[in-house]
Order: sequence, then C-alpha cells, then structure tokens
Amino acid sequence: MLVVEVVKQVSNGFFMASCHFPCSSAADFAPYFPGVVGVVRNRILSSHTTRSWDFLHFKPQTVDGILSKGHSGVGSIIGIMDTGIWPESKSFRDKGMAEVPSRWSGICQEGEGFNRSHCNRKIIGARWYIKGYEAEFGNLNTSDVFEFLSPRDAGGHGTHTSSTAAGGLVENASFMGLAQGLARGGAPSAWLAVYKVCWDTGGCAEADLLAAFDDAIFDGVDVISVSLGSPPPLATYVEDPVAIGSFHAVAKGISVICSAGNSGPYPQTVINTAPWVVTVAASTIDRAFPTGQALYAGKNSHTFHPIVYGENIAADNSYEDSASPKYAEKRQLLIGCTRNRSCDSGSLNATLARGKVILCFESRSQRSNIIARRTVLDVKGVGLIFAQFPTKDVSLSLDIPSIQVDFAIGTYLLTYMEASSTYKTLAAECFCMPKYKKLHNLARNCQKLAFCNEVVLWNRNPLVKFSFTKTVIGRQISPEIAFFSSRGPSSISPAVLKNWLYNCLVILASFTASIEDEYGQKTVAEGAPHKQADPFDYGGGHVDANKAMHPGLIFDMGTSDYIRFLCALNYNNSAISLMTRTRTRCKKSANFLVNLNFPSITIPELKQNLTVSRTVTNVGPVTSIYIARVLAPPGTYVTVQPPVLSFDSTRKKIKFKVTFCSQLRIQGRYSFGNLFWEDGFHVVRIPLIVRTVIDDFYAET
Repeated sequence: MLVVEVVKQVSNGFFMASCHFPCSSAADFAPYFPGVVGVVRNRILSSHTTRSWDFLHFKPQTVDGILSKGHSGVGSIIGIMDTGIWPESKSFRDKGMAEVPSRWSGICQEGEGFNRSHCNRKIIGARWYIKGYEAEFGNLNTSDVFEFLSPRDAGGHGTHTSSTAAGGLVENASFMGLAQGLARGGAPSAWLAVYKVCWDTGGCAEADLLAAFDDAIFDGVDVISVSLGSPPPLATYVEDPVAIGSFHAVAKGISVICSAGNSGPYPQTVINTAPWVVTVAASTIDRAFPTGQALYAGKNSHTFHPIVYGENIAADNSYEDSASPKYAEKRQLLIGCTRNRSCDSGSLNATLARGKVILCFESRSQRSNIIARRTVLDVKGVGLIFAQFPTKDVSLSLDIPSIQVDFAIGTYLLTYMEASSTYKTLAAECFCMPKYKKLHNLARNCQKLAFCNEVVLWNRNPLVKFSFTKTVIGRQISPEIAFFSSRGPSSISPAVLKNWLYNCLVILASFTASIEDEYGQKTVAEGAPHKQADPFDYGGGHVDANKAMHPGLIFDMGTSDYIRFLCALNYNNSAISLMTRTRTRCKKSANFLVNLNFPSITIPELKQNLTVSRTVTNVGPVTSIYIARVLAPPGTYVTVQPPVLSFDSTRKKIKFKVTFCSQLRIQGRYSFGNLFWEDGFHVVRIPLIVRTVIDDFYAET
C-alpha cells in the first residue's frame, strides 16, 4: 500500500511530501500529485567568539574597512538554518536596532517555550520544521528528551551560528574568565531570521530543509547560512537539498553560505561544493590559553599537589582481561601497562591516586582526555595532565583541573618526576609463576614487572600546582587550517575548487585571500603530522574582506553557467529541468567542467596537453594593464595567452587561455602552482591544481 503525506506545498519549484515505502519514483506520486517529474529521498543530515572578527580585520575602527563601509550590516536580513535560537542571549537584544523592514514577509511561529514576544527588532522571524523529521523517526516526544517543539534551541549550535553571523555587541564576554572581550557577530546590525530544521535528538531532515529554503526565499532574506550536511558518498547536485534550495535562492539574488564539513584532516571529505554557494572551511586564530589548553577555573588553584604517573599506580586487576581470561600473562601485562599509562577506566589504584595529580599518556586504545578525567575522578584524584599528540582541540573540565599537553612536554614532566622520586616497596602480590616474583624497577620499565602487581610508595618530592588559565593574543602563528576542517578535492566534482562568491553571482579573484599568515609564513594545515597547506586545505585562501572591496578583477558566472555545469556532469534533461524549473536541453560541450569560470583551475586528469579558458572583468581603474606571472605545478609546463591584459573604457572583459603540458608520463599525484595577474597594485592569484594520469579511473592513494 502506498502512503503519501503532504509535508508542505511550496511556491519555488519543489514541494515536500513524506512517502512511506514502497514509493520510489515519480510514477508512484503521479495519481496523487499531477505534474511530479522526480522524487528525491528524504535523508537525514547533521549540523556541522570574541576574537574571530578582529582577527579577520572586521574592525569598526578601520575607517575604510568593510565593516564601516557596510554600516555593520544595517538593512540586511540573515537567515540561519540550524537548530534554532536561544532568544534570551544578550547577543540578540534589539537595543539600537532599526524597525522591522516593510519588505519582510516572515512570521514568528510559536511553540514550546517560545512565543511571539521572543521575536524583536533583532530576531525578526522564527520558524520550525518537524514533519520531515517525524516522517523518518516518528513523533518527537519532548517529555523524554531535552528539546522544544518550537524555534527554541536545545543544542546550542544554531545559537552559536546566529551570534557568529549577526550577534550584537556584548561587552566583557568570556568563558569563565577566558577570552574576555567584546563579543560580536560579523554583521552586528543585521536582522536575524531563524529556521529550525535540525533537532538535537537526531539531525536534520532534507524535506524540512527544502521547506525552510522555500520560506526563506518568500520571507525576503538577503543571506542564508547553512552549517549542515552529510559525509560522502555525496548525493548528486540534482538530488542534494542544499544544492537544490540554494540554487533557487541564488537565482533570486540571495547569497548562500555553507560549511565545508568537519571530517578533516582527510582528503576528499569536503561537502557543499555546488559552484553557486560559498563554502567555508575552518581555521585557527592568533589566540592561545597557555595552561596546556585547559579550560578550568576552580577553587584552590594555587595549592601544591603531589603528582604521579598513571602507570606507576596500577589497580590490582588492571592487568586482567576479563573479556579474554585465557590470554597469556605477558599479553595481560602489556595491556595493563597501556591501560595504566593512558588512565583507562578502572586502571588506577584508588589508595595511591587519592589527593594526587595524575600524569597520563594517550595510547592507541585510549585517546580520550574525557575518559582519563573520569578515571581520575573515580579514584579521588585532584587533577589530570594528559599528554597527547599536538592538537588545538580542547576538552572542557568543570570538576577538576584538566591540562592537555603534547608528548614532548609530557615526557619532560615524567623525566622530572622520576629524577626527583625515591621508590620504596611496601608489598608485592604476584599472580604469576614463582620465578617472576623478583621486584624490578617499577617506574622505569613496565615490561620488567615480571607479572607482579607491586604496591609502591615514593617520597613525595615531585609537586605541581595549577594556575589560572590566561588568554594570550598575537603570539600564536595563525591562521592554520583546523584539524577537523574537511579537505578537498570534491568527491563529486573534482574540477571545482571552492572560493568565495561576491554579489551572489560574481566570484572574486584570490587577490582577496591570503595563503600566508601576518608574519609572511606559509599557512599550515593541522593533521598528523602538520603540513604546509595547499589549495585542497584552504581553497582560495584565508579571506581578506577589506581587500574584497577592491578586488581588481572578478570572474562572472550566472544561472546559465550553472545549468551548463549540471549538463557537463551528465545529468539528464528532466532532472536538471526539475531542479532549475527551466526547460533544459543539454548540449555537448567538451571540457566545460575545467572551463567553468572559477578563479582557479583544477585539472583532475592531465594526460598530455590541455588548454582551458577564463574570462575576467575589470572592476578597478578603467585603464588597467595586467601582466601574467606563472609558478607552474611541478611536472607541468604552463603558458598563458595573451600574457598581457589591457583594459580601457571600451574593453572591460577579456578572455585568456592557459595551456598545460605534462612533462611526466606517470600516474601522478596532485601538484600545485599559481597564475598571477599583476598591475602594480593588485596581485590576482589563480590557484593551479593538476594531476597527471596515464589510466582512467585510477584511485588516488
């Protein structure tokens, strides 16, 4: 039996309906909804500060800066599609805000814990969407979980993204004294429209997201922020709700900003790569917390405590493997040693740990600072120092001091502890063969314990105290590509390297972005290990919004280019027509994907020679002359024609061609270079990305 439930009838070319199995095609819908030409599965997606905007040079005191010129976003409406909003936050007070514009057609939808009074001259609209979610998971009962059937945010993600985009000025904001300063959004004077499409209990339904896009377009937003998506395998652009909804929004002149994903540092994980949206990655800023990245502000922070190494205070049963009792004793010992040094659950002796700070080292089987902290708490320890591979990720601790350090500092601490400790044996309880009863150096080498569980006491010479964490600005090399930030190339359209959009349908050249920090050092990508970043890490580069006001050259694209892009991906005419709401008949166009007018050139498969073209528009001085300079990708010879671009009052657009010649006959990896157009002031950088191949469909390794 076919069951179809209408979720929302919309006006911008798509409607949302819940079809319960076995409906799978337009034919299943035709008797109920004449005119349906395609069906897209309703999948579930997931939702992906005081210094950030200053670091990006969004400073109100910069007279000619973008924040001043843009009047802090006055007159703009930003739509946020996320988990909702917490309206009581100081970031959303409407003091000094202009009246709600007459062009606004949105509503303030009520629900649990949210009524019309929660909307104001800052939050001018709020809606929530649940039907698509409930079609997948059944009715949401908020008496069983912390959630609200309303625009109110239960998880915090939507409140975070809303305040980051358009939060008002909040003085002396901090987290327990850390990062104290003026908190504000990028456009603090802009209005906010909230569309709750994600639920803290299980994600975001695609049907609800499409309904939200339709409402946002009708309501009259100017910008849409969408920080959500799903990891590979990626849906085709004609089936992806973010791509479909954003296509209609961009066609109406609305800029759509999407997250690149949080699946880094692995390649081919970037999402939301449709060429008509802005895809934003994550980077670090120049702020640090010098107490080993701890976030703690508890009592007695200046008291000295004895410090011990987790491996030296094993619980009596820490070497036992209850799940596999027949394991050899030596394997039990090795497992026990690893569990102790990483402070795994139940691995520490409560008597020896009480009142002490425990030093633990991350292991292959136990990498969690959170688990180690719980273990220390269980045995009444007073603090944790957790040594791990270098990372900027911070684990929150509200109960005991919890300090994260790298392996080098952890080893330094351990060396100090051993040099200042005197060990005395109190007792020995052996669970092994008699020949192993001799006590060995417990502190130095766990593998020489000879299967004996020794109870040891040492003079309490090594001591440690915790000081309050400090906030330091301007001493940290940044930006670095954040460890978790997804990386390219796109697994669905490798020829598209993401950059930034300007005025919806115009793309800025990379003059407006940097691949160096403020000290002239090349950008680094966090990972294991860190590496010099490349365009698959940072796209076009670290955005410089002030330079974006005077880019020199821009790359125009419009709806017709996007349709040709979809055709080049070999989508059929009916699917493209359904998505775009325009009758489409694709024509064969050789190499259109590499000729898409992006301010970058990516060639995923270069076998011999290939020529691509780009068209640039001069938006600088009317009379301008740009000269080409090439840094070719290794293994590739690159030429540019013409090598000089001369603009005047009658010639504002110029097409140029770039020819790539492979000097290698191997199955290669991606290599990187740049094409620069320079006029003496502007340096317009176009990333060049090339992979030489000799076989088709050769997996990158």
